[in-house]
Amino acid sequence: MATPGEKLAESLEVLHLLQVKSDIVAIKSSEISRTHRERLIRNGFLQEVSKGWYLLTNPQEEPGNSTAWYTSYWKFCSQYLGQKYGQQYCISADQSISIHAGNNRVPFQLVVRAPKAPNVIISLLHKTSLFVMRSPLPLAAEVIVKNGIRMLSLPSALIHCSKAMYDHDPIEMRTALAVISDTSDILRQLLDGGHSVIAGRLAGAFRNNGQEQIADEIRQTMKSSGYSIRELNPFTSKPPVVLYQNERSPYVNRITLMWNDMRKVVLQHFPVSPGIPDNHEQYLKSVDEIYVMDAYHSLSIEKYLVTPELIEKVRIGRWNPSNNETDRHQRDAMAARGYWQASQAVKESIQSILNGENPGVIARKDHSHWFRELFSPSVTSGIIKASDLAGYRINQVYISQSMHVPLNKDAVRDAMPVLFDLLQKEISPGVRAVLGHFIFVYIHPFMDGNGRIARFLMNVMLASGGYPWTVIPVEMRNTYMNSLEKASVDGDIRPFADFMAHLVHESLKGTPLAKLNT
Repeated sequence: MATPGEKLAESLEVLHLLQVKSDIVAIKSSEISRTHRERLIRNGFLQEVSKGWYLLTNPQEEPGNSTAWYTSYWKFCSQYLGQKYGQQYCISADQSISIHAGNNRVPFQLVVRAPKAPNVIISLLHKTSLFVMRSPLPLAAEVIVKNGIRMLSLPSALIHCSKAMYDHDPIEMRTALAVISDTSDILRQLLDGGHSVIAGRLAGAFRNNGQEQIADEIRQTMKSSGYSIRELNPFTSKPPVVLYQNERSPYVNRITLMWNDMRKVVLQHFPVSPGIPDNHEQYLKSVDEIYVMDAYHSLSIEKYLVTPELIEKVRIGRWNPSNNETDRHQRDAMAARGYWQASQAVKESIQSILNGENPGVIARKDHSHWFRELFSPSVTSGIIKASDLAGYRINQVYISQSMHVPLNKDAVRDAMPVLFDLLQKEISPGVRAVLGHFIFVYIHPFMDGNGRIARFLMNVMLASGGYPWTVIPVEMRNTYMNSLEKASVDGDIRPFADFMAHLVHESLKGTPLAKLNT
């Protein structure tokens, strides 16, 4: 008789063959026998998403962990909708615009149009859902497939989106409009559909967005074709910055708009800058004095099992991977050693800024050096490959339990120069610190170490205003992560700005770290 382990192995082989054959994450009950299905669910390898549909999961994850769902969301929806409706569906115009504008976050509800669907809300995992509405599809030429999801092309989405998008999601709308380089596809659909009212709204939107030529072409072409249009501006304000027109990557304008919208909130909440101190040596000495505490909390936030004793061992040079087998293979020790090396590189960057260098220029030049130092011990010990230190990531990454999906690998290379441009031009060190940290983790340019590098960047920018080195306590990890999630998913920077302002304010007062969370 087969043992329980042998039976589970048999079920896992069936699951593996199903994955290899179809590259699926959305599994129908009909694709796997009841015996195998129940065994896999019982052992944590499958989870029911909706009636008759299952998701592959990791049994080592804690109950209630949303990571598997959020990282699989778009692929699950692609396979689920494809199997149920084939090519006879597309997502809504509003959500199509968000994706075209570079927002790939997991929505709380995905609105789907399908001619043969019932009007029904389908509950999914972690309070997400699908709203499948019975609705005719637009012309076939207006539907495209992106990341496996059928959606409206950008010109079609701009025509069919709700007027409320301009008020509720101006960053999405402005980013999407700025991607349009000519009016050909938009005008063809406006004319074929006789959309004179929408033409007037789009002309007003493009003009408000600084795209005068496109606005004029819409007006003139519609009029020459016999339509009377009234140009109306659907935005309530002008764009806060001059946008990059015809930029192929939506992220360039998206990040610029986010920065300029969020900086106003940071300025309202952040303590006034003390100014760069006259005594540079004393400032750098204070950085040294807080190092052990900072390393412990920053590494613990990333769930490394480190102790102040291990950090001190690394700092004074008693960590010896050449002769000590435990040190050579201990992942946590590698992280501690890397943090020490990176902190020394960061101190050099701070010294340059105290000497008058532009903080954005220094961050652009030095951040890759911080990253290499952070992970070079792991390369030396063979935990990671040397090629992993070669610049920005080349694969997609996901953030544990986050609905925010970081930028794709190609977009990273477009977005990072914009971040450093913004840091270089920003006059407020508080804004540089808060938004520098947030935008860095929003982009997530590296495969690993993004949180630690972002906190280094934050403190380098704080130093540019004379603020003390500020530690984010591991005891406040949930508040920290939740505030970043709120900014990434909802565009609301206030919780993170308040969180950082509180920590910096207490650092200025010299409040002991142990009292910050009381």
